[in-house]
Amino acid sequence: MSNNKRILMVVTNHTKITDDHKTGLWLEEFAVPYNVFHSKGYEVKVTSISGGEVALDPNSISDEANAEWSEAEAELKHTAALSKEDANGFDAVFLPGGHGTMYDFPDSETLQYVLQQFAEQGKVIGAVCHGPAGLVNATYKDGTPLVKGKKVSSFTDEEEREMQLDQHMPFLLESKLRERGGTFVSGEKWTDFSVRDGNLVTGQNPMSSRSTAEKVIEAIENPQ
Repeated sequence: MSNNKRILMVVTNHTKITDDHKTGLWLEEFAVPYNVFHSKGYEVKVTSISGGEVALDPNSISDEANAEWSEAEAELKHTAALSKEDANGFDAVFLPGGHGTMYDFPDSETLQYVLQQFAEQGKVIGAVCHGPAGLVNATYKDGTPLVKGKKVSSFTDEEEREMQLDQHMPFLLESKLRERGGTFVSGEKWTDFSVRDGNLVTGQNPMSSRSTAEKVIEAIENPQ
């Protein structure tokens, strides 16, 4: 079943915060949106910054396998590396989080290029939790930050401090999005919160995975 809508998902390949603290992609933030898009009949292409097998954050894997997520997980065994060609042919791009994104999303020239093309063409850009790390250096062609003047959410500085990872991060995501001119909005910590501002959709934390994906669909189907 296909309705010809295509989503590009881009995930992290970065695997460690410190030598004794492994990270990667946060599984729920990928698997839940992947399933939401598939249930709508959308075609999904899964890419990663450097391609290959994608490491999962160990804390995002539960002891019991979640059968509902098995198809999504299988996609992570062999991912294509994101390329500049991926700037075309999709209705939306979606950036799941995991702390790995804080390291390889902001400085990926290919990701910045793809996001700029999506923004210039008025296509939908979605990101959840640490996924908005991909937005901090993204700009329009004239240099204006993509988030400037837009309502935007992400993992909050308070949530980061509670995880005691703030001191290890290259930057604090909420603070950086504010610095780039974003109007930062959030809900209670560790609760579902997502926001749509035109073609930009962002969610606060893993609990926001489903609502963020649903707002991406809304933005595709009902442009503002």
